[in-house]
Amino acid sequence: MNHAGQFEILKTDPSGARRGRLMTAHGPVDTPVFMPVGTQATVKAVLPAELEALGTQIVLSNTYHLNVRPGVETVEKCGGLHKFMGWNRAILTDSGGYQVFSLAKLNKITDEGVEFQSHFDGARLFLGPESAMEIQRRLGSDIAMVFDECTPYPCDRDYACKALDRTLAWAALCARQPRADGQLVFGIVQGSTYPDLRERSANRLVEIGFDGYAIGGVSVGEPHELILRGIDDSIGHLPADKPRYLMGVGSMRHMVEAVVRGVDMFDCVIPTRLARHGTAFTRTGKYPVKASLYSQDTRPIEEGCGCAACRQFSRAYVRHLMNVNEILGIRLLTIHNLHRYREFELEMRAAIEEGRFGQYKDEFLSNYKE
Repeated sequence: MNHAGQFEILKTDPSGARRGRLMTAHGPVDTPVFMPVGTQATVKAVLPAELEALGTQIVLSNTYHLNVRPGVETVEKCGGLHKFMGWNRAILTDSGGYQVFSLAKLNKITDEGVEFQSHFDGARLFLGPESAMEIQRRLGSDIAMVFDECTPYPCDRDYACKALDRTLAWAALCARQPRADGQLVFGIVQGSTYPDLRERSANRLVEIGFDGYAIGGVSVGEPHELILRGIDDSIGHLPADKPRYLMGVGSMRHMVEAVVRGVDMFDCVIPTRLARHGTAFTRTGKYPVKASLYSQDTRPIEEGCGCAACRQFSRAYVRHLMNVNEILGIRLLTIHNLHRYREFELEMRAAIEEGRFGQYKDEFLSNYKE
């Protein structure tokens, strides 16, 4: 029987890293996990079957964007988000709170919610805690995120306090809204770069009670040290028996540092977006395949990689495809980058299971160059 919401910690490493499993209505999600981003109901350039072949158990889609196009009514008419996008495993939907930050020039924030001017056609639309949860219920995602305000960096304390008050009031409203069958709801810690605000945020969310807890408002332009501090200021106030999700963070360096602090879940556009710009990820860093250095390089994208792209094609060929704007080049780099992230995920899990994650982290950071 699938007990959606059950989170089991299978192993805790001496370093503090956790190996877990979260049950959802569409199957288990093993952690630590990196969730490929499918903002518009697709992970760009790859088929669902290709994601399944990689072993992907969960992807992320976005409430705001799907509400703009094609509209929640269309997704409902097509049988819900899973059927609409041909994906039978778990889906997490971001609530649209990140767009409060990323589309700041197109929105107006009030205590009731956020009025957006659509980035697509300029139409006015409103998202608040009730409407964001209703859309996610109708989409039928496995994990719905509360509606929050993601503040920018830097952010003065007075505004951070006001934004947090709104976010906590919205979280309480979100927790009371109807859900789809088996749907989980995660709260989101905010508080900008202020430790006491993050503590207050986490404590209040735990009082309300959620199926999991996310750390939001990091990786919004702040330096590396403040990203790690934002995690440290939040995670110690979250319950150990619930999944912890670091939103929007996908640098491998940041991920390995976050896992040692007890984070379980991640998402980011980095591997797919950078693939479209010609960047390949490897075990030791990333490099630009489009560079002239690789024009006659017969090696695969990454030596020793077993992905479909590396088994058959050379750097020279992939570089050629990218430089003449052939779609296959983007597909091959995307498949490779997602494979590399999947391997990284598996390496971290194995290191935790074997009780050597601290050593793995140190070795990884010493060898990985960005």
